[in-house]
Amino acid sequence: MKLVSYNIQYGFGGDGRYDLARAARIVDGADIIALQEVERHWQRSNFDDQPELLSRLLPDYYRVYGPAFDMDASERHEGRLVNRRRQFGTMVLSKLPIVWSRLHALPMRRTLRPLNTRNAALECMIRTPAGPVRVLSLHLAHIAAEERLEQIDYLMAEHRRAPSDGGPWSGIDDEPMRNWTSGEAEPENPLAAIWMGDFNMEPGSAEYRRIVGSTPYHRGAAYLDGFVDAAAVAIEPAADFHTHEKIIDGRLAKRRLDHCFVGGMLAGRVRSVVSDMGEVASDHFPVRIDIDLETPFGSGGR
Repeated sequence: MKLVSYNIQYGFGGDGRYDLARAARIVDGADIIALQEVERHWQRSNFDDQPELLSRLLPDYYRVYGPAFDMDASERHEGRLVNRRRQFGTMVLSKLPIVWSRLHALPMRRTLRPLNTRNAALECMIRTPAGPVRVLSLHLAHIAAEERLEQIDYLMAEHRRAPSDGGPWSGIDDEPMRNWTSGEAEPENPLAAIWMGDFNMEPGSAEYRRIVGSTPYHRGAAYLDGFVDAAAVAIEPAADFHTHEKIIDGRLAKRRLDHCFVGGMLAGRVRSVVSDMGEVASDHFPVRIDIDLETPFGSGGR
């Protein structure tokens, strides 16, 4: 299956032009899409409802939007109150139904300067041909490693207790007349997971090591309840593989800030990871992952 993760910078390209349709064309065709920096009702993006616009631009996808923060943007029009929320967050689109989702508001440190904003991880459970998988589209803090480490610790704890926590409900419905379950079986909350997004960290950093662990004695080692960097177990990416470019201290810095981490049981299924380096529809480049989510779990593909 084809996955793509893309920080779309609310539709503003590296050329300074606002064009949400351009970003949508880039991700169209993938089986699962993880987007970051998607917003609703901001002045800078024409007060557009971007999740709704993206749904129209990508009509063949199921979608869930998760706002990291939510502010009042209501107004009165001809004497009538028009309720409206100014939101900023992450999004998942999938060609397969999104069985359930939940939004994780990540730990945040209050700053004096510079501006800091709330971050979130949108978790979506999708039944792939291989089996159920939890897919997260996330955006970690951009200021300091300490804040990102706290956010990663939160997500790792949630990940490891997912099977014991269960999904949206568990047990037998003792009030069937209220139809809590719509007649459906208890939905899965599997250990198998894929994290995609803008992590604002580079390979080898403390945050990166918190996710994948220190370099193991055996290259390619994968723990069942841990994660591996998809790029590290895929066919070798381009030598200059990066996802973001920025002038820092007068020099062009090419950094890999956007990642895909797969659960240990999925490590052997990654086929390739590439970045559309040079794409100008955002200040980030999209990351494309080819992974075997067709072979059923337990049939030799783990």
